Amino acid sequence: MQIVIGSDHAGFHLKQELAQWLQQSGYQVEDVGSHNPEPVDFPDIAYTLCSKVRENRALRGILVCGTGVGAVIACNKVNGIRAAVCHDVHSAHQAVEHDDVNVMCMGAQIVGPWLARDLTEAFLKAEFVQEADFIRRVEKLSQLEQRN
Repeated sequence: MQIVIGSDHAGFHLKQELAQWLQQSGYQVEDVGSHNPEPVDFPDIAYTLCSKVRENRALRGILVCGTGVGAVIACNKVNGIRAAVCHDVHSAHQAVEHDDVNVMCMGAQIVGPWLARDLTEAFLKAEFVQEADFIRRVEKLSQLEQRN
């Protein structure tokens, strides 16, 4: 599975650890930055990451910032992206299963490396449940993008 991963400066160290772990686990990982702990604006990284997910160059994206909040706001501004902040394993898999989330955001100031790995594993192993209720709701999410 192709994964695109990114972070701002606050999430840089956790992103580095996750990227290495993902590669060791057999995933193809594209790191879109930041590439050092110097200050960077998270919306720029979010847009680059989301563009790759949206263009099907990556099946799923992971974005790490300080809390995950700024990252998820930025990601959800991009058409075709459904992002969720996940700091617990249940949300990480259910976001995909029920809402077809394609970008998971997390906060490096909230979770440590071991929990980040558990969240990532739950997110990547989850599959969208192809039931009428979930399909209808995700279609309505897409329709909301067209109203603006």
